[in-house]
Amino acid sequence: MRLELRTCALLAVVALAGCAVPGALAPPADSAEWHARTLPGKPSTDYRWSHKDGQPSWHAVAERSASLWRRQFQQPAPAPAEVEFSWWAGDLIPKADIRLPEHDDAPVRVMFAFGGDVNRLSMRNRMMFELAHTLTGEAPPYATLMYVWDPQAPVEQVVVGHRSDRVRTVVVESGRKHLKQWRHYKRQLREDFRRAFGEEPGPLLGMAVMTDADNTGSRAEAWYGSIRLR
Repeated sequence: MRLELRTCALLAVVALAGCAVPGALAPPADSAEWHARTLPGKPSTDYRWSHKDGQPSWHAVAERSASLWRRQFQQPAPAPAEVEFSWWAGDLIPKADIRLPEHDDAPVRVMFAFGGDVNRLSMRNRMMFELAHTLTGEAPPYATLMYVWDPQAPVEQVVVGHRSDRVRTVVVESGRKHLKQWRHYKRQLREDFRRAFGEEPGPLLGMAVMTDADNTGSRAEAWYGSIRLR
């Protein structure tokens, strides 16, 4: 069971870095490079172009599901210093806790994939990467940094991935106080990466949003605004 959980999580970050597949809806002109990406063995979260409180946004509905809405960069560039993003969450997942692998769900996540020298990784990580590559035909990114809203984990806590320590999560919102309103964030992406991984970030390979409720067998609904790199 533990190997299955680790493999499923690693497949999610493979999907973040790998080749895109067409989504159900054609995205708007300013998001033409964003596409849906399913995860093996998982029902898909539904992502649709919408508006929320007058703001253009992507509407995500997860029904015991997990998949990504992502953009892969054809020409990886140096990691930007800063990122701005926004989201609107209707509710939290009561049983969710990103610190526990069996409860690792979230109504909103924003994810960034970075390149690097995989030969520097531990033998365990390289073996997991090889397994994911065999299963999907795609190599995982060297490192994945994620921003998340969690019901319980404190803001600014950095959570090391349970299934791969090449995934680190920064909690940027906690608790129920700001539900049902747009929340806007400006993060120092390079600094957050250094704090999470203890090293300099490599080139940015891709980014994604993910609303998932598969581990807790729950439902989640959210809206995402645009992501701006600076």
